Amino acid sequence: MLPRTVTHEILDGLAENDPHARRARRDLRRVNRFMGTRSILMRAMQPAAEGHDRTLRVLELGAGDGSLMLRIAQRMAPSWPAVELTLLDRQSLLETATRAAYAKLGWSLQTLALDVLDWCSAPTSSDPFPQWDVIVTNLFLHHFSAAQLPALLSGIRARCTLFAACEPRRAIVALIGSHLTGAIGASALTRHDAVLSVHAGFRAHELSAVWPDEHREWRLQERRAGLFCHLFRARRLAAGPA
Repeated sequence: MLPRTVTHEILDGLAENDPHARRARRDLRRVNRFMGTRSILMRAMQPAAEGHDRTLRVLELGAGDGSLMLRIAQRMAPSWPAVELTLLDRQSLLETATRAAYAKLGWSLQTLALDVLDWCSAPTSSDPFPQWDVIVTNLFLHHFSAAQLPALLSGIRARCTLFAACEPRRAIVALIGSHLTGAIGASALTRHDAVLSVHAGFRAHELSAVWPDEHREWRLQERRAGLFCHLFRARRLAAGPA
């Protein structure tokens, strides 16, 4: 079995306007299509909308340029209730055209330029209900070490009813795929980071073991999703069956 190893990725250290970073973000759109992450996250998020007759509050962590969530919104908007979407990322990457596309779908949008560890360490709202119905993230948790994950997941748990994460699967097939990203036009930077991402990814029930649930208030699902992805979903039992 591949041991989990978290290594700093090149893209994380680049300024938002660096040409290499812009190219890498375009590459990531191709990688997401190749991995099928939109469909994986759509299925994971769908239970949150069932029985809802009010505005659904959704937060994406590590949202990047917002393009993946926009593709999800374009597919789900006809069947979902009204959505208030928050996109959180350290950098302000949302383009005007992307913001306009969300508005066209009827999704209200706000952005937070904030480090996620600062976000999760801040006091939670005094509102008795979680601040968000859904928190979702894609190819994000693997950036955090075993020492950082408990605090991050605890902060997420305190703020939502459903959490879904699509991560790299730490397995030989995914590692082979990461070495072949050049076949879909990925740059050298993306090819390098893709390999590191797999080594930092997850398998089996590694995220479930870290999720804080001492009172068994959550239903957890963790499994392989396709050839290259690892899905983790946590839903409060009070929210109904998943």
